[in-house]
Order: sequence, then structure tokens, then C-alpha cells
Amino acid sequence: MSAQTEILLIITVVSVACSIPGVFLVLRRMSMTADAITHTVLLGIVVAFFFTKDLTSPLLVLGAAATGILTVWLSELLCRTRLFAEDASVGIIFPLLFSLAVILITLYGSHLHLDTDTVLLGEIAFAPFDRLTLNGFDAGPAALWSTSFICLLNLLMASCLSKELKLSTFDPLLASFYGFRPHLLHYLLMTSVSLTVVVAFQAVGAILVIALMIGPAAVAYLFAKSVTKMILGAVLIAVSAAVSGTQAAFFLNTSIAGMVASVIGFIFTVTLIASPQVGIISKIRYRKHLHIRYGEETLLFHVFTHQNTPCAPAENGTGTIHEHLHWSPSFLKKITRRLMKQDLLVVENGIYKLSHKGIERMKDTKLLKSLD
Repeated sequence: MSAQTEILLIITVVSVACSIPGVFLVLRRMSMTADAITHTVLLGIVVAFFFTKDLTSPLLVLGAAATGILTVWLSELLCRTRLFAEDASVGIIFPLLFSLAVILITLYGSHLHLDTDTVLLGEIAFAPFDRLTLNGFDAGPAALWSTSFICLLNLLMASCLSKELKLSTFDPLLASFYGFRPHLLHYLLMTSVSLTVVVAFQAVGAILVIALMIGPAAVAYLFAKSVTKMILGAVLIAVSAAVSGTQAAFFLNTSIAGMVASVIGFIFTVTLIASPQVGIISKIRYRKHLHIRYGEETLLFHVFTHQNTPCAPAENGTGTIHEHLHWSPSFLKKITRRLMKQDLLVVENGIYKLSHKGIERMKDTKLLKSLD
């Protein structure tokens, strides 16, 4: 198996592992918390190493997970004081813990190959060189096995606790009523995020972990109609972005993590603009439609109100009606054309009048019924 193939396998597994808990983070509006955890786990790794003196010790993973939970707990503790909002609490705890880790590495870990730039940016191109050997047999990259394990755990969590996670996400009080213990589920999710981060960041870096956790879930949130579809959409988007970004990085000879994150950002931008439900283009078209519809109803009501009255020539005159409505002549022309095509409006002797169809429509409107 070539190194490129192994890199593709690793980043594919990482994308699946990150996108699953990322869906619940986005739904719980905890994206900033994910950013904090991806950085503060470094403190847990450093502290655990000072005790074990072994960079391969599994206690490093436990230390990182504990630090991730500590980050969430301290942030919530500050938030409960009601002196700080949730994002401000995270913004206080996150730099504090991460800075402590950087200081400890600088002071006491200068002899280690633990570089803060690599932690942030990652370099998955080196992942195939760290091999897992069992009794002299080369089992492949160690990162592939570790990320596959955490990916399996996340899949099991999402499938076995699907109902509990959904209910505690949208209605914690109802979840408590059914005995689901939302606080326990919350910290279980945070533990999953912490474990995923510490396993993935050594290969891909904290920046790409954030991108794979939040980006695909945010894209899926724009079009998915259910949590299940959102999870499936996030996984597909994450895998597609990871594979295409990695291939593009190979072709352009540039950073894999940077290219994958850029692809995710591009997909999000396109979806945000072109999504048929909540995209910017659809919103602009919908607002335009509402503006035209409002103009039609306003003109019909105005003409109906003044039709067959002494002031009709002034109020409904073809040359004066736009002044009473405070419209531009071009907008009036657009609205009258649409109404005439619908056979709701006619012009007689330079005065706008409703047709029989237009009168019947106005009599059926809720506004006129309420006035009666």
C-alpha cells in the first residue's frame, strides 16, 4: 500500500470520526466549545507526559480527555455565575489552559519532539512513517488504527444513544422526565469530542479537526430535515472534502490540512449561497416575491377602496396613483402589468378599475371580511 493511499485512508477515517460528534455540537450551539477543546487537550497531554515520561502511553489520551471535560466544566461554571455569557466563558478558559500547555512545553519540554505549530497545523504526510508493529509484522500506520477505533466508538454512540442524544439536545427537561440524564449525556458527548480530538490532532492538527467537526455539520444543517439525515450528510460532506482536498494537495504540492479546510470552507460558502431552502439566493428571491405580492395586494385594495367614488380620478388615475401609494412609476408599471395578466385590473378612461374577477377576489380577502 502506497503512502498516498494510507494518507487517504487516515484522513477519511478522521473525517468520519470528527463529523459525527460535530453534528451534536452544532445542534447544541457549542461550536466554540469544540474549538476550545481541540486546543486545551494539549495541557492534558503535557501533564500526563510529565508523569509517564512516555509519549506512547495511553494515559496521555486519558489526560487529554480529562482536560477536555475540565474545559467544559469550567466554562459552564463561569456561565452559571451569570456574569459572563457562554461564549465569553469559553473565551476565558480556552486561552488560559492552552497557554499553560505552551508555557510548560517551552520550559520543561524543549527536548521533546512536541511542537506547538505541528499541534495546530498538523502534518498528515508524516503519519505513514509512524508504524504499528505486532511481533515483527507491519500492521500499517498507527494513526489509522487509533482513528479507526475512535471512529467505531463514535458510530456506536450515535447509533446506540441516538434517541437519547436527540431528545437531550432539543429538550433537556423532557429528557430528564423520561429518565435519560441529559447532564450525563452532555459530558459523554464532551468525552467523545475530547477523545476524538486527541487521537486525530497528532495526525491532522487542531485546525483541521475543528474544520472537520464543525464545517460538514454546518453545511448539513443548511439542508437536512432531520438529525439522521444531518449526520449522514455531514459524513458524506466530510469524506468528500477530505478526499478531494487531499488529492488537490498532492497535485499542487501544498499543505494537506490547509487544502482540506479550504475545500470545506468552499463547500460551505456555495451551500450558504445556493441552498434552495435557506440559501442567500433563495432568500433574496423570496423577499422579492413577497415585495411583489405585497404590491399587488396593496394596489388591489387601494383601487377597490376608491373605485366608483368621487375621488376615483385622482386616487386611481393612471398618472396620479403612484403618488398616493408613494411608489416609483417603474414599480407601478410592473405591478399593473402582472395584475392585468391575471385579469384582475383594467383601465377605463385613464382610471384603474378592478375587473369582476378582481372584485370577487377582494371580497374573499380576510382583510375585507375583518372590516365588515
